[in-house]
Amino acid sequence: MELKRQNHEFPPVYDENSEILILGSFVREVQRNAVFYGHPQNRFWKVMAQVLHENVPQTIPEKKEMLLRHHIALWDVIASCDIAGSSDSSIRNVVPNDLGYIISR
Repeated sequence: MELKRQNHEFPPVYDENSEILILGSFVREVQRNAVFYGHPQNRFWKVMAQVLHENVPQTIPEKKEMLLRHHIALWDVIASCDIAGSSDSSIRNVVPNDLGYIISR
């Protein structure tokens, strides 16, 4: 599979009360066209809801509210990279997200 340049389009989710930071590497290929990790096959929200004893959020505002209610920040460490599909092992030419943006607040 060919490497393609991809940009991370989602801003971080956090506020001044965030105490836990969940980091991913880069958005999976099937997620890139779905807004805010919204692809139906994404298990993240189901797992988080179960761990937090919440209903599975359906909308972007519900997802953000659930995380922030539990003092959780969420972001990916890569701002842009060359990647083949969703293969983390293929990632090249990484430009990292500035995590200081979150952790210095």
